[in-house]
Amino acid sequence: MTRFYQHDDLFDFGCRVLERLDVPAQDAREVAGCLIKAELRGVDSHGMVRLPVYARRVKVGAVLARPDLRLTPVGSASVLVYGVNRLGPVVGARAMDAAIDLARAHGTGFAGVRHSNHFGPAAYYVERAIAAGLIGVAISNAPPNMAPFGGRTRFLGTNPVAIGVPAGEERPLIFDASTCVVARGKIIVAAHTGQPIPEGWAIDPEGHPTTDPEQALAGAVLPFGGPKGSALSFVIDILCGVLTGASFALQINTLEDLTRVQDVGHVLAAVRTDLFVAEGRFIERMDTILRMLK
Repeated sequence: MTRFYQHDDLFDFGCRVLERLDVPAQDAREVAGCLIKAELRGVDSHGMVRLPVYARRVKVGAVLARPDLRLTPVGSASVLVYGVNRLGPVVGARAMDAAIDLARAHGTGFAGVRHSNHFGPAAYYVERAIAAGLIGVAISNAPPNMAPFGGRTRFLGTNPVAIGVPAGEERPLIFDASTCVVARGKIIVAAHTGQPIPEGWAIDPEGHPTTDPEQALAGAVLPFGGPKGSALSFVIDILCGVLTGASFALQINTLEDLTRVQDVGHVLAAVRTDLFVAEGRFIERMDTILRMLK
């Protein structure tokens, strides 16, 4: 039987769970808010289904509840954020806020992150930039759960990319997608509910197409667009892992492995809309192009 809950009640529940594990109240609100925002956007693969594994990782010490983040300025408009194995949404939010501050001062802001964790939906961070009147970009690497195009062995992460652009009378543009055919979290949801998955989402451990979510989780998800999604995932891993000093590819540990840290890398960026045209003119032009599309 399906049960429904008010999002405020789920938010409070998420906060209580994390605070009982000694997560600071502000951090608990950040994480719970990130997960609830995913639910409200209809992205249940990155919503409350993630809370149990986040909580388990904190409980066993695979994620630290109260470390102090370290931010090191690099150049005039960039910063390196050392996540110190804190909860991913807390690290991601702090990094985007740093990028926003830099963009306000310099036109653009770039934050590279190392030693972080799964940070939930990437759209959560570009929405912060939009709220500040800026263009936002968020990318992250992830554990190797995806086979490269033409292969059957896990090597690539389902590495997401999100871009958010403010508008005026029209709603802002928000793009958020993983580089696989479907987010692995949707397969996890299917496994929890006992529902089959469509063919083409994943392969089993032997490399055969499967509609069994359990076999898919044991095998590998597939990149969207064949070689294009495969290449995009690889490039994101280079930017978030190789460039930032975080782990990459086969080095990244899975979210479900409670014995080891993940050391995920992110890149968060913000851009002022008045770099090349007046801010008001940019907003007008965004409204125009959005109406053209509609």
